[in-house]
Amino acid sequence: MVLEGKRVLVTGGTGSLGRAVIRRLLTGQMGRPKSIVVFSRDEAKQHDMRLEYLRRPAATDEVIYRNSKELLTFRIGDVRNYSSMAQAVREADVILHAAALKQVPTCEYFPFEAVQTNIWGAENLVRVIRENDTSVELVIGVSTDKACKPINVMGMTKALQERILVQANLQSPRTRFACVRYGNVIASRGSVVPLFLNQIREGGPVTITLQEMTRFLLSLDQAVDTIFTAVRTGLPGETYVPKIPSARVVDIAEVLINGRDIPRVYIGIRPGEKVHEILVSEEECYRTIERDGHYVILPVLPELRKAPAEALALKGEYSSEHVAIDVDALRVLLAPYVHAGLERMPA
Repeated sequence: MVLEGKRVLVTGGTGSLGRAVIRRLLTGQMGRPKSIVVFSRDEAKQHDMRLEYLRRPAATDEVIYRNSKELLTFRIGDVRNYSSMAQAVREADVILHAAALKQVPTCEYFPFEAVQTNIWGAENLVRVIRENDTSVELVIGVSTDKACKPINVMGMTKALQERILVQANLQSPRTRFACVRYGNVIASRGSVVPLFLNQIREGGPVTITLQEMTRFLLSLDQAVDTIFTAVRTGLPGETYVPKIPSARVVDIAEVLINGRDIPRVYIGIRPGEKVHEILVSEEECYRTIERDGHYVILPVLPELRKAPAEALALKGEYSSEHVAIDVDALRVLLAPYVHAGLERMPA
């Protein structure tokens, strides 16, 4: 078990993905870590998360409950602050780097804030490992489809984050740096499904950008699966991409509305938005292979390529425009959210 006895640090651990990662780590499916540290700058979210585990009845999930008591600790800090990162990293063997500014419009209005978190945060992490005698064996950076052929600030900063982590393998060869990249997580904060469900709860209108717009869809657990696969088998500088379906946003709205008398309004593209998501570009497809049920983009730096690129997995870009599913398949995919009842949907 690859994380058995390891000290795991999760930056951005109070976010939607971070919380899902923590929950899965506590099950022991990757081995029982020696410790799990939730690192974030949000005191309120840490407090709520701590109480959630303290109040969890043992009968709910004995493994998670017991492990959370023994393994889980919380640290207030900011990836923008070098000394804050240094203190956390000194006590880590494995780092899952999920801290980010990820809302596309927010990053457009506050671009330098995105630079400080998404770029300087990654650089601080790399510097701490490079300049200190740390025991960090592995870093997995969490990226986004928007880093592929970026047109918005969020994507541009995430693209540079990827390159910073890939290049770090050359300067810190004792540490393995790899990335994961994926699109819209169905239940994450600010994503389209929770937004639509909240609008439906309030009686509408449901705000749709464009008739043509498509988005990749994966669950939080699939996102964690991608991270765990990269932890197990990722080589230095590689980027793991899940094979996932996509759908037209207008079809997502129709499935969630489910025949209710809810108005729809078309509002056009928001600042920095793409019409279609791209997870692997046409340039990257020439160094993309398949491994463990995922696409794996080999490092852009040839010095880091350990795997042969002879059996290429793609002949063109991997875009949400090309793998969109129909309404019936989408209804099955979103059934857990619809059947749970609108009042219980994630907001």
